[in-house]
Amino acid sequence: MIPLGGLHEIGKNITVLEYKDDLMIIDCGMSFPDDEMFGIDIVIPDFTYLIKNREKIRGMVITHGHEDHIGAIPYLVNEINLPIYGTRLTLGLVENKLKEHNLKAKLKVVRPGDKIKLGAFSVETIRTTHSIADSICLCIDTPAGKIFHTGDFKVDYTPLEGQPIDFHRLAEIGNEGVLLLMADSTNAERKGYTPSERTVGVTIENIFRNCTSRILVATFSSNIHRVQKIIDTAVQYNRKVAISGRSMINVVNLAIELGYITVPAGTLVDINKIRHIKDSELVIITTGSQGEPMSALSRMASNDHKAVQIKKGDVVVLSSSPIPGNEKTISNVVNKLFEKGAEVIYSDIADIHVSGHACAEELKLIHSLLKPKFFVPVHGEYRHLRQHAMIAEELGMDKKNIFMMDNGEVLEISPNKAVKTKEEVPCQGVMVDGLGVGDVGNIVLRDRKLLSEGGLIIVAVGIERSTGEVMTGPDIISRGFVYVREAEDLIEQMRRIAFDRLQICRVEGIRDWAAMKNWVRDDLRDYIYQTTKRSPVILPIFMEV
Repeated sequence: MIPLGGLHEIGKNITVLEYKDDLMIIDCGMSFPDDEMFGIDIVIPDFTYLIKNREKIRGMVITHGHEDHIGAIPYLVNEINLPIYGTRLTLGLVENKLKEHNLKAKLKVVRPGDKIKLGAFSVETIRTTHSIADSICLCIDTPAGKIFHTGDFKVDYTPLEGQPIDFHRLAEIGNEGVLLLMADSTNAERKGYTPSERTVGVTIENIFRNCTSRILVATFSSNIHRVQKIIDTAVQYNRKVAISGRSMINVVNLAIELGYITVPAGTLVDINKIRHIKDSELVIITTGSQGEPMSALSRMASNDHKAVQIKKGDVVVLSSSPIPGNEKTISNVVNKLFEKGAEVIYSDIADIHVSGHACAEELKLIHSLLKPKFFVPVHGEYRHLRQHAMIAEELGMDKKNIFMMDNGEVLEISPNKAVKTKEEVPCQGVMVDGLGVGDVGNIVLRDRKLLSEGGLIIVAVGIERSTGEVMTGPDIISRGFVYVREAEDLIEQMRRIAFDRLQICRVEGIRDWAAMKNWVRDDLRDYIYQTTKRSPVILPIFMEV
């Protein structure tokens, strides 16, 4: 078992199972860049090991349709043609992603209860509950024994749609014997149980019942059950529904097409035609619950949205909880909405969101049903994985049978023992910037960081190569360091220092441009730091005249 992503992080989930000449993949997600990754769009797993072993790959199984489990599929399909198995909604979302990249793949729809044969692996898909419809967990029969992967899940006894987790089947699998369990650790730190999605439904109804203003609800586009609940409540209170945000429009259209969302005729209206509808008869479902700068809700809060301007009396509901790291951007949007006179309802003041991940007591239930011999906590930062390991210990599991793993490490499992090998697989995150995949590394990021902190100074000089005489310049160009017109003395002094160093080089007969550039850079760096206590990037450019 080789995790290529998803450990010590939230996102980028991908796990490889390998037996002799057969290899299968579970999920293939992306993660968002951290604050130090300037200009990076997304981060995807390192596919080096998979490309090297492409002949062994028998297929990929996707547990559900969230970005951190499907977002990197187009980048893998671009390198390797492989069959991809998943439920209808999951593969619908994957197909949309592939279309955006002008790619096609062998997509094979499965239903809970189906069995898939992938070389030495026999995979059984089992119904589970999560914050997106059509989620599954996997029981994988291997020559060594059964491996169980929970995917992302929570124990919801009263889901808005469909059935709860198939506990009967889990208990049967536990009695048959589970060799290895890999289980979602996101909420392992939280005591108790994750509330049911129905609690959010009650809150939504309470908001609608007494409201005569326009209602805007921001939520995750993938949370189809919640979108359905908002639409149902809107119909109940005689309101029309408008959809805003590209991902929300795409997912809702797909869910309607596949039958996961049902909308009575005449309920949906075009977002560009809402001005003729009374405020008391309108609901807008939008993206932007995480405060993303270019999302529909952020543009509404900043008066940049073409069709919707926030006005006094609007009720704005943020039906989500902040993903770690997004707290500040969400706070900025909430403040802007309040400034415009809107009433804002968010998770701090109402039960307007529940997690899609299992808390401690639910994790204990799954462990007790499956009774695994070995356990690897997955899907979470180190603290989440550690807490999940402690839960397993509390339930009586031998510490030696719990493996805290890192991305790229290899766990060898046989019927009676599991061992972390010394082998490691390449798993460094690959950064995607525009159309460039992996062409931005640490050196480029370091330069971007320096440019963002200190700005740039270009020293342009025309030099006669044979004599070393300065023919034009030095000209000093500043970007992000100082405003040139207000710092003429500083710029002039920098020009003199560069000129003096070049004169010394000419007199001493030095004609090596690389060395000359370094001396000019060093002299300017010393002067600038002494004068301003700043360290801009200095770029000398010599032109032969």
